[in-house]
Parts: sequence; structure tokens; C-alpha cells
Amino acid sequence: MLFWYAATAVLVIHYVFSDPHFDYRMLIVGSTVPVIGDITGGWLSALNSITIAVAALIGVMAITIGRRLSRRFLLGLPIGFLLHSVFGASWATNDVFWWPFGGIDLSGSDAAITTRGITPLVLEIAGVGLTVWIVKRNQLQSWEQLRSWSRDGKLTFQ
Repeated sequence: MLFWYAATAVLVIHYVFSDPHFDYRMLIVGSTVPVIGDITGGWLSALNSITIAVAALIGVMAITIGRRLSRRFLLGLPIGFLLHSVFGASWATNDVFWWPFGGIDLSGSDAAITTRGITPLVLEIAGVGLTVWIVKRNQLQSWEQLRSWSRDGKLTFQ
């Protein structure tokens, strides 16, 4: 479910912050990395924990003190983790969402993708549609435009 998480994170940040200088690259990484926990279950489910998202936020803020451009680039990572929790309904699984406060052992955690029936497929199809819309809206159809975006990470939504 990569497209669902990436597209919804991009759209939320665009419509909530409306910052023309926001770097969407790390946001996309942060919103899709927890999918590893969704697919495998077990200990990797901790990637869906609010603790991991907050730790990433604290880490980014601590290592970028006095480095505004680095902070602007990296801040998307913990924001992506948090948005993954929202759009993946991680909060509905207490032992994973509150890890380690709800218990340390996640070895028995089921892979979220296998317990949700057809819903992940429907959401991924919606995510592909949203991604196509984002690509067209930001005029990223050519390799030159994609290369430009990969260098600066900015989306214009024109």
C-alpha cells in the first residue's frame, strides 16, 4: 500500500500547510517505511508505533539545531510516520500503536495487511488514482520534470 500512504500524506501536507518550500521527498519516505511493518507483522510492527514517530521527530529536531535547511529537508520524515498512523488506522491496534507502553512483545503481532480483507486493495487503487492526479497537477509527466522534482522535492499544485 505504498501509493495510498504517499498520496494521502502529500495531499494533507499541501492542503494543511500550503508551504511552497516544503520538501515532499522525505514525507513520502516517512509515510511508506512503516508499510514494512504492515506487511511482515511481528517486531517490525513497531514502525507503526507513535513512539517511533515521536522519537524520529525528537531526533530530527535535535540533530538539526542551527541547520534550518537540513531541518526543512528532514522534518518530512517524522511527519510521514505520523500520517501513516492516521491513514493506516494504526491507532486501532493498541499493542502496536502504544508500543512499548502497551507491552514490549510484538512477536505475536499479525501483519496488518493480512487482517483487513479487501480494504488494502481498494485503498491502494484509490492511492494510484490520487498519485496520477498529483503527477498531472504538478506537471511531472516528463523525465526532465521528474528529475527537477527529485533535486528540490517541491510540488506546485498548479
